[in-house]
Formats: sequence, structure tokens, C-alpha cells
Amino acid sequence: MKKSSTRKVTLPLVLCLSFAMMLSACGGNSNNGAASTDPPAKTNNQADNTPDSTNSGTDTAAGSPLDLAMKGEYKGTKVTVFGPFVDADQVKFENSIKEFEEKTGIDIQYEGSKEFEATINIRVDGGNAPDIADFPQPGLLAAIAKTGKVIDLTNVLDQEKMKTNYNKSWLDMSMMDGKDGKIMAGIWNRSNVKSLVWYPKKQFDEAGYKVPETWDEMMSLTEQIAKDGDPAWTIGIESGAATGWVATDWVEDIMLRTTSPENYDKWVKGELPFTSPEVKHAVEVMSKIWMNKDYVYGGTKSIVTTAFGDAPKPMFDNPPKAWFHRQGNFITSFFPETAKVDVDYDWFYLPSIDPQYGKPVLVAGDIYAMFNDRPEVRAVIEFFTTGESVKSWVQSGGMIAPMNDASLDWYSSESDRRMAKLVQEASTLRFDGSDLMPGKVGAGTFWKGMTDYVSGTATLDQALEQIQSGWNN
Repeated sequence: MKKSSTRKVTLPLVLCLSFAMMLSACGGNSNNGAASTDPPAKTNNQADNTPDSTNSGTDTAAGSPLDLAMKGEYKGTKVTVFGPFVDADQVKFENSIKEFEEKTGIDIQYEGSKEFEATINIRVDGGNAPDIADFPQPGLLAAIAKTGKVIDLTNVLDQEKMKTNYNKSWLDMSMMDGKDGKIMAGIWNRSNVKSLVWYPKKQFDEAGYKVPETWDEMMSLTEQIAKDGDPAWTIGIESGAATGWVATDWVEDIMLRTTSPENYDKWVKGELPFTSPEVKHAVEVMSKIWMNKDYVYGGTKSIVTTAFGDAPKPMFDNPPKAWFHRQGNFITSFFPETAKVDVDYDWFYLPSIDPQYGKPVLVAGDIYAMFNDRPEVRAVIEFFTTGESVKSWVQSGGMIAPMNDASLDWYSSESDRRMAKLVQEASTLRFDGSDLMPGKVGAGTFWKGMTDYVSGTATLDQALEQIQSGWNN
């Protein structure tokens, strides 16, 4: 699956294409799919006077669709899944569903595409939607949900089970505007964690440094490392056409630590402007690190010219030339192949700033939406809400399960186990804000405005006004 940075590169083009396609594509029935010998399950919009109609959409006495699938009730049926997984990630996905297919006799036919974001609108608008689609960009799903073509999962899935198996924030983020009100537009199946600070563990321990528990402790350690002769932080935001996205992640993380989740949500929706005191304060907090030449490897001006994937390299020099790098868990793929997790490197949680906002975590991830309502499709979507659906993927490394029933014992490293526990215990989870904003803002003026500010071509006030213009226009 593409890394979040890659998605950011293509997002402006994708959104433009998607908009044009939505205007030109003809409408159609989105319930095309593989034939089933079972009668279609009722959707939310169908009238039903039976006692079960407001429960989980199934006969609870007979069991849920997943229970029935495990008994072989849907053997011989097919369920189509469309998503962004290709190459190695497609293999991992197909391995994760293999045992389910063998036990149930349901054939999950997966189709992966590097052009998923541009293609899904064509499929949905043309009446050729897959049974289930995996959205790495929930903002794209939110736009499609408004058309009324996404199945509301509120009555498809047992909501009590969902509350038990997911942090409330995951469920909150699954609720989106439908054609006639709020719907549960999808379920979360994979997650990436962003609120992490990586460091060279072996040398860090040998130097006698201690992992900071609070923001003040982190800043004090930053100053101590500078006095010891090194810049603490290594930062790079160069990413071709997507230059600046690293800065937006920092602002998002700090927003979650300096204001309420409600304000974060308003900011993402454009209801709290970039010129507001809350957003300006978040950038000012970030600037205490970024704009201090003694704290950043190469000085502030190097940030704009350093590629994000190259930024961690100074941590692996011997001795290290820098000690901290804030980035999501995907960044380990840019670490030296010889570096060993839990030995040569480790991470600590980017500390809270204001105790009243608890322990928030910034995440990215994949949300699965259902477009065709048949019993076997319900069984598969229910399966995707279980840790078992990602067990082999978790064991192979590279992803964190958002479900509570995914055992910590499945993870291959102590680092990943701690990461999974962090997600499960977070007081608040919020998705990458720039990915949720309209492309002209999140992947447009936000990226450029932060780059101009860091490079010194714009003051902070000018940069924030520039970013806000993306909303105003």
C-alpha cells in the first residue's frame, strides 16, 4: 500500500479528476455485484416491522452474518473488494483473508489499483461499485457518502460489539454525512501511528539521556543535547510536489495537544480558521523547535531542502549527529537495513502539552465501506471488524490493528506492541487533518504556506492568511 506521503503527492490531481468524473459520469444503481442464492439483506432505507429491524440487521437467534458464514451458510458466494493494496501489500492482504475464505467458502475477489482514488468515483457513479472498498483517504469516502450510495453500517453491525472492540474515537471518525443525515460510513481495519519520536536507542542510553514523559521534559532535554554539542532534532519536509506535508503533521499533532478535539474537528472542516489564535499558537509551539538553529540538524534553512526520507539518517551516524525525529511508523522503511528495532532505535510518544487534553494520538489508516447489501457481504464486513482479519499482517510487521481484540502477542517487536497499546489506550484519536481538508487547502495552501514560513519567505501571519485563502476561495 502506498505510504501516506505518496498519497499526498497525488491528492490535488486526484481530487480534480474525481470532481470532473462525478460531473460527467452517469448515475446508476450501485448494487451490482455477484449473484447470491440468498435473498438480499434489508438496508436501512427499507421499511421493516419485524422486531430485529433496528438491531444488527440479522436474526440474532440464528447468529450474525459472520456466525452464519462460519457455519458454511454462504459457501460458493463471491464478494468483491477494491482497494489501493498492490505488490507486497496485496500479498499481505490476500494472506490475511485466506483462512476466512477456506472456513466459509466465500470467495473474496480482491482488485488492487495504484489509481484507486481516481477510479473509485467512476465505479460508484457508473453503477459498478465493488461490494467493499478500502479508502486510505476518509475524506474521499466522506464525499461519496453524501451521494447516498454508501451502505449505512449502523444497523448492519452490532453497535455494542463495535463499542467494545474499538476506541470511541475510531467510531466517531466512521460517522459521516449521508444523503439524509449521519451514517456509519465504514469500519477501520488498519492504522498507522504518527505521534512518535524516533531516537537512536543504544547511543541514547549510553549517553545517559532519559525518555521525556512531558513536553517540558522534552524541551529541557532538547536544550541539554544542544549544550552537549549536538542539535537534538533532524527534520526534513522536501517531498517533490508534496513538499511541506511533514510540517502539516507537526501542526496537527500540536493542535491535538493545545486545544480540544472539537476545535480540531472544526479546524479540519474549515469552521476554525487558520488565522485563529488556536492555530497560530500551535505553530508558535512548533517554532520553538524548528526556528532554533541550535535545535535542528543543519539549521532551520536545511529543513526545506532535506528530503523527508533522508531526514532520519544523522541519527544512525556513529556517534549520532542528531537524536530525535518525529514521524509516523512508516519511516522505519527509510532506516538503515542493518538497524535493529528495540536495539539500535526505538520511539517515544510525542508528549502531551496541556493535561486537560489527555493523551491524543494522530493516526492515518484504512476505512472499509460497503456498497452492496447481501448476506455474504455483511459477513465479510463484519469479519473486517475483527483482529483476526489482520492477524497475519500484524505478525509480518508494518501495520497496527485498530481493534481491541488484536492480541499484543501478535506483534513481532516490543516497539510495535507498545504502539498498538498506545492506540488502544489513547484518550483521543484523530485522523491526519490535511488529508481530511479539501485538496486546495490540505494538499495546497497548507503545504505551501508552511513551506514559505519555514523558508523565511513569509511571516507566520502572512503564511496563515495564505493558507486560509484556500478555504476562502
